[in-house]
Amino acid sequence: MKRKSTLWIIAVILIAAGALGVAYFFNAQAPAVKYRTVKVERGSLSTYVNANGTLNPVITVLVGSQVSGTIQKLYADFNSTVKKGQLIAQIDPAIFQAHVSQAKAKVENTKAAFLNAQADIATARSNVEASKANVLKARVALEDAKRNLNRSLELFSRNLIAASDRDTAQTAYDSAAAQLEAAQAQKKATEAQLESAQARLESARAQIKQAEAELELAQVNLDHARITAPVNGTVISRNVDVGQTVAASLQAPTLFTIAQDLTEMQVETNVSEADIGRVSVGQETTFTVDAYPQIVFKGKVTEIRNAPMTIQNVVTYNVVIKVKNPELKLRPGMTANASILVAHKSNVLKVPNAALRFRPEFAKKEAMASPQQAAAEATSSPVVTSPERTLERLKTELKLTPQQQANISRILQDARTEIQAARKAGGPEEAKTKAKEIRLQNRLKIHSLLTEEQKKKYDQMVQRSEGDQGPVPVYKVWTLMPQGKPVPVEITTGISDGSNTEVIAGALQEGQEVITDALGKNNKPAATQTSPSMRGFR
Repeated sequence: MKRKSTLWIIAVILIAAGALGVAYFFNAQAPAVKYRTVKVERGSLSTYVNANGTLNPVITVLVGSQVSGTIQKLYADFNSTVKKGQLIAQIDPAIFQAHVSQAKAKVENTKAAFLNAQADIATARSNVEASKANVLKARVALEDAKRNLNRSLELFSRNLIAASDRDTAQTAYDSAAAQLEAAQAQKKATEAQLESAQARLESARAQIKQAEAELELAQVNLDHARITAPVNGTVISRNVDVGQTVAASLQAPTLFTIAQDLTEMQVETNVSEADIGRVSVGQETTFTVDAYPQIVFKGKVTEIRNAPMTIQNVVTYNVVIKVKNPELKLRPGMTANASILVAHKSNVLKVPNAALRFRPEFAKKEAMASPQQAAAEATSSPVVTSPERTLERLKTELKLTPQQQANISRILQDARTEIQAARKAGGPEEAKTKAKEIRLQNRLKIHSLLTEEQKKKYDQMVQRSEGDQGPVPVYKVWTLMPQGKPVPVEITTGISDGSNTEVIAGALQEGQEVITDALGKNNKPAATQTSPSMRGFR
């Protein structure tokens, strides 16, 4: 029994040793980590801003009615081609024609009153002339009576005539004076009658003008019963039928919608505020519509409207794209998927975006323990240039003195310490905000340490490193050494089309192979770097 137990133990040990040997053998023969690589090439890159919009005619005219009434006839329908001034609808004119006739009768009546006033003025003027003659006659009679009275008074003083003759002369004089006063009063009365007749004449003239204005208004309303096309174009909608009553009491109802020229169309797109800074008038665009998915239409940006629109808490701006439509394939209201060409470069060095996202497993582990890389992730930058490298660049381009180097080095080291402290205290968002503040502060501090000549060069460096879109992105791509080990190459990137990205600067050469993915044991590619595809291709 003891011998059998010993044999069993020896057998188990041998089996275990054999299993370990087999496992060791297969493990030794397991394939090493392999990488998928792509060659760096030269070519053209284009960056687009994508937006959706609606096709509309360049000029759309809404044809309404200024008068209320019943539609009697229609002379245009959907898709009718009309000319300016062409009759397209008729509102029942009976009521308006009656108003015109009534206004005409009133005009004739006021003209008759005007003629009567003119006749009254003529009569009044003749009466005035007669009264003037009567006054003159009475004045002559008064003068004669006065002479007789004076003669009688003289003769009476000499006792040559009787007192009765003197009294008769006095009576004749008083009568002549009374007749003069009566003639003058009659003259004033006729003059007043003349003024009254003139006032009636002016009133009749004003009534004629008022009646003519009413006739003109009635005629205008009658004319408005004829609905005509205001422009040359095509009817794209008709909103009324024969027998329908239109009411224009509050606002003019829309009867027709006319597109002036359907061979000229425009796409009204909404571009977000994040992309509007890259869009400008004159940029080339392409777009497709669902009706013709295989056809790519071309256009050009003609207008960027400043009125903001908020759609689901996103601020957008209306960008108008003018397009030609000679075959009339594009119809109003179609949805267009537009791509605005905001940047294009030819014969540039470009790398696949997958190479920018790739990082080997060992690099990820090292980065997790690196404070500098932690600060880089906190600031959402692909690679944060180290203080030493930044100092070296400034030293080379600005020719810094030893004292300037020491001061700038201290500024950069303090900035890194503050970013790390912010990350520990408040997390990535706090570090990101702190990094933006520190970057601006550092520029002011470094600027104060430079000479005038150095300041000019430093400002140029800042302008080169930060254009309209912010800091120039710096990335690491990985290439294979002859031994098969990945090594990083730091590059500065430019525009991207979503698949490839421009290489502005770096040690990467045309034809050199970059790693895009890991195969074999370690087949989980990392994606810690942020690809520029989402920055340049929306």
